[in-house]
Amino acid sequence: MNFKRITFENRNGQRLSARLDLPVDGDPLACALFAHCFTCGKNLRALRYLSEALTEAGIAVLRFDFTGLGESEGDFAETTFSSNVEDLVDAAAFLARSYAPPALLIGHSLGGAAVLQAAAQLDAVRAVATIGAPFDPEHVLHLFEDVLDEIERDGVTRVRLAGRAFTVKKAFVDDLAAQNVRRVLRDLKRPLMLLHAPMDQVVGIDNAALLFEAARHPKSFVSLDRADHLLSNEEDARYAGTVIAAWARRYLGVSQAERKHPDPADNRIVAHIDRAHYRTEILANGHALLADEPRTVGGTNAGPTPYDLLVAALGACTAMTLRMYADRKDWPLESVTVRLLHRKVHARDCDCGAGETSTGKIDLVEREVELAGDLTREQRGRLVEIANRCPVHRTLTEGQVVVKTREK
Repeated sequence: MNFKRITFENRNGQRLSARLDLPVDGDPLACALFAHCFTCGKNLRALRYLSEALTEAGIAVLRFDFTGLGESEGDFAETTFSSNVEDLVDAAAFLARSYAPPALLIGHSLGGAAVLQAAAQLDAVRAVATIGAPFDPEHVLHLFEDVLDEIERDGVTRVRLAGRAFTVKKAFVDDLAAQNVRRVLRDLKRPLMLLHAPMDQVVGIDNAALLFEAARHPKSFVSLDRADHLLSNEEDARYAGTVIAAWARRYLGVSQAERKHPDPADNRIVAHIDRAHYRTEILANGHALLADEPRTVGGTNAGPTPYDLLVAALGACTAMTLRMYADRKDWPLESVTVRLLHRKVHARDCDCGAGETSTGKIDLVEREVELAGDLTREQRGRLVEIANRCPVHRTLTEGQVVVKTREK
């Protein structure tokens, strides 16, 4: 994934660690701001998969560690739910200064409650989505209900959450209790999507029902089926991101038909790969694609192989060329189906015009064209001839491609 590691200062002068996930070409159509769950951080594994789904749709995602968590400065013991909301507002201000104001807010668990609060202070926000969010932020108190009496008596205590020790003060507890979610939802005035897993053992599904009932339209609910609270399964995280991206397009003005269409003279296709096996993100004329290798050779099979894409281009060009030709001739061609098989074969074994002197292996593409329609035998024969004249066919067979490579 294309990303930048950044830091920004909150209103208290503390430097917060952040990561900006970007579309493959680095030029987002819109920006989203993500709030992680209580005591989690920006590097939660599920967030990577969720962000990838959003960046593939052209939406950049800023995720950061709240004060006192992860790689951010500050003391967690001095934070409250309200201070987390302030961090979100400060992150939005940084995003607006450096890139573009966040048009979409996404929050997971307590982060979901936080984005609902923050939205009221961010005029540029056009949609809000929550994942596994509690109806009442005070819900998180059940995580340390055994020490609530101690907090009330001493004003502070140490608790262990997810194997780590945290200092919690009475101010944190009191601040959670002071939140009024019904008022927040009443005043939200933005489209809201609620995603929740029926089997969530941390924040029960009844929370989603209460949020949905209290929210105003437009509002949507999506069941995450068998997902757990942290979206530990990669498929669940990607699904959540894909659904949010598709839903948000209606409100962010990001539709596939309105994606960037560069000047044909400078139609650069961008491919990007990081350390995640062979999974490669591609942006072509505003359209997001994936390429990969099969699992048998170390890939993750997230997309077609480079040769699959190459041969697919030949198939698409063949079909388009026949469609154009038949339309121009006003022939009754109803549809075209092109089936292709790519293999590497020994030149001496190929009855394909490779020549007797050819040695080694060559690339052989077998193409089958199925034509539907009330066509004469002559028309069918002519269309098969035209298939060999499609631009991609000629590019592959006439040996006129020159590739120049330089380092940027």
